[in-house]
Amino acid sequence: MFDSLSDRLGGVFDKLRGRGALKEQDVRDAMREVRIALLEADVALPVVRRFVDQVTEKAIGQEVLRSVTPGQQVVKIVNDALIETLGGETTPELDLNATPPVVIMMVGLQGSGKTTSTAKIAKLLKEKHGKKAMMASLDVNRPAAQEQLKILGEQVGVATLPIIAGQQPAEIATRALHAAKLQAFDVLLLDTAGRLHVDQQLMDEMKAVSAISVPRETLLVVDSLTGQDAVNVAQSFAGQVDLTGVVLTRMDGDARGGAALSMRAVTGKPIKFAGTGEKLDAIEVFHPSRVANRILGMGDIVSIVEKAAETVKIEEAEALAKRMEQGKFDMNDLRMQLKQMQNMGGLGALAGMMPGMKKAKAAMQSSGMDDRVLLRMDAIIGSMTVKERANPALLNAKRKIRVANGSGTQVQDVNKLLKMHMEMSKAMKQIKKMGGLKGLAAMFGKGGIDAAMPGLGGALGGAGGIPDLSKFGKK
Repeated sequence: MFDSLSDRLGGVFDKLRGRGALKEQDVRDAMREVRIALLEADVALPVVRRFVDQVTEKAIGQEVLRSVTPGQQVVKIVNDALIETLGGETTPELDLNATPPVVIMMVGLQGSGKTTSTAKIAKLLKEKHGKKAMMASLDVNRPAAQEQLKILGEQVGVATLPIIAGQQPAEIATRALHAAKLQAFDVLLLDTAGRLHVDQQLMDEMKAVSAISVPRETLLVVDSLTGQDAVNVAQSFAGQVDLTGVVLTRMDGDARGGAALSMRAVTGKPIKFAGTGEKLDAIEVFHPSRVANRILGMGDIVSIVEKAAETVKIEEAEALAKRMEQGKFDMNDLRMQLKQMQNMGGLGALAGMMPGMKKAKAAMQSSGMDDRVLLRMDAIIGSMTVKERANPALLNAKRKIRVANGSGTQVQDVNKLLKMHMEMSKAMKQIKKMGGLKGLAAMFGKGGIDAAMPGLGGALGGAGGIPDLSKFGKK
């Protein structure tokens, strides 16, 4: 979403970092380019003015211009200002400290992704917070809106209020509250109706539902693809309803990012969640500092680690650790790692969170790498026999031709995969020689993995044992 903005800002800061000393005019010229980049990203003009003035004031201070690395200092000031604009260092969380059932009311225009976001948040509350949640659709205008929420509820394993035809939103809200209390639900999510534009009828309906249900959280769902208009919608709702937060949908799209950067500053309401895809688990808590780091190409390693913790099965990780201790690593282990990468969102999602992500993505594109690489590699391993997977040394020329034909790939692709496996296998043997994982952990305190064992970081990919795929996509 922030690709073009990251490109522009990256170019500005590369120039600053390339100079040993900075003059005040250098900083002002850079800030002019930052201002243009933010305006092109569709950030609201008052927000841009405030942001640039704040950064310029700090960046032309004597302690910055006379520091050892003034370019880096300016980048840090911009990073801090971005975090503040997006909502500050603290991550806004849902307020669930109330007598159950805690009511969360979802509001927004039609087509913003309200119903899907309701199901996503219900799934999140159930799986990560251990809450017993129920959803109720109050949308009696849009055809099949109530049925849609019911189907989504079945998919995520969350209860939905039974549909009674002909009931009005206020009646449904009252029935939902009674049902949630009787069945001892912790959280009740109300999916209200939307309109194509903000009108008084929509506001009156929301106020009536709010008066009945007394929601602890009122979340406004806005589509980030609508750009600056999303901010205008948020202002309209904030003036009528007591909003507690914003859910930005389609953060994975090709929007210019202005809505995200303007939302908090213009409305004063925190962005609590970001929708990052169509799947029902594609929603994440909005961390201002992590998003700022991604915009400036600093990466988001914390999110990678969290994603890995969610997707990697403990038994599989323990089994692989034992094999690493013994210096063993066969094609089945490699296949398991490739599947874990797919579960974490594929190469594109991982590259987007790595430091210097723009360069990482550009390198992937230039080498012809994409998520199909993982599928091709999995197909090659799938075309091997059980014995060949356990002992890749069995693969002679004849067998390689058979595997290539069976997987719809070329013999050179099979050779590249075998070479990757060989490099990783060597790394595992080195780990065994160093006293296993405990010995490796001790080395981390003495200059990191690359200082401990040159080349191992590259062989393992440098991130939790992810294999290095850089050579696989090349012709």
